Amino acid sequence: MRAGRSDMMKAHTNTMGVEEKTGSGVASRSDRVEAIALNALTRKELFLRACRCEPVPRAPVWIMRQAGRYLPEYREIRKQHAFLEVAKTPELSVEVSLQPWRRLSVDAVIMFSDILIPAEAMGLGLELTDGGPVLPTPVRGAAEVDALRDFDPEVETRFVGETIRLLCRELGPEVPVLGFAAAPWTLACYLVDGRGREGFPATKTMMFNEPKLFRRLLEKIARVTAGYLKAQIAAGVAAVQLFDTWAGELAAREYREFALPATQLLIGEMDIALNESNNYVTPVILYSKATGHLLKEVATSGATVLSVDWRVDLAELRRKIGPEIALQGNIDPCVMLGKEADIVRAVGATLSATGGRGHILNLGHGILPTTPVENAQAFVRAGQEWSAHAKNVEEEEENPGRDNG
Repeated sequence: MRAGRSDMMKAHTNTMGVEEKTGSGVASRSDRVEAIALNALTRKELFLRACRCEPVPRAPVWIMRQAGRYLPEYREIRKQHAFLEVAKTPELSVEVSLQPWRRLSVDAVIMFSDILIPAEAMGLGLELTDGGPVLPTPVRGAAEVDALRDFDPEVETRFVGETIRLLCRELGPEVPVLGFAAAPWTLACYLVDGRGREGFPATKTMMFNEPKLFRRLLEKIARVTAGYLKAQIAAGVAAVQLFDTWAGELAAREYREFALPATQLLIGEMDIALNESNNYVTPVILYSKATGHLLKEVATSGATVLSVDWRVDLAELRRKIGPEIALQGNIDPCVMLGKEADIVRAVGATLSATGGRGHILNLGHGILPTTPVENAQAFVRAGQEWSAHAKNVEEEEENPGRDNG
């Protein structure tokens, strides 16, 4: 944290959750002791408590694509090294992963990689072009589905585990390192269409015309991805995020019949393995975009945290799904292109929607390459300095004559 920010946090003797017990505004001694204990949490403890919807002094903050082109130091590395070279070279991947930690003082560090790394390990070629990633030999039939390999993450993608181990060593036990992968539907879109396409017509053609084959593909992806994520957990990540970026391309019926069962299978496979080894169940964050029509179904995926885009009203979503599933997000990345005052207001409004409880502050999608670094810093700073206490003070200032009886 920057100098002064931790002191500011410690100055508050209230916490989200403790305030709920003291409607009169006068905290008991036990409440104050609990508040002090919560304010002493490490970043990892803070993050995990937020994932579990437990009381926290503030919401943790990180940014999707926080290691990326908006950072000049990242652009310098990319002048010398291609994207996949960085992703597959642990020392380079660690350096890039740590850049936003140094610059922004985020509360979590996500490893630098790509959601298509497993596709390559399954036997498909992977090229990165100016138009985005391309799989030159897409999966279009039963023979191609059968040929997809069930790879060993400690062999074909050993560089991912090594990156995580190096990050954990560098950051120590107090900072959460995050792993990730694509959700089955989103990875299937790339495997079948071969690249990002409007509507993913080849994928939907297989889904509608050969539903049994498509379910077999999704199941294979789910099981392979579960193994890939379990290897990340074994290497030391505190939580994992599933990116279902293209779930919004589906109607509710198709989501229920195809994407949801595969996601449930993936998360279930991870839970079984973790329970058998007597570890705590690692939080799973499920990100989906443009899925306002699907969130009732998404909430049944088994994910610990739902990460949503800026189109979703977080207060309404909390009412719909209840208090047991945490939320992540969900500020429009374009807000980050404006003035600092607008960013601070957006952060306050977003956190006020949930009271900061069971909430990880983030954007509704990845940070844009044109985002000024100082705006990213302002976003993180505003999130870390916001508290339920600050919210109550703001309300008092706006309504000085309110009866607090």
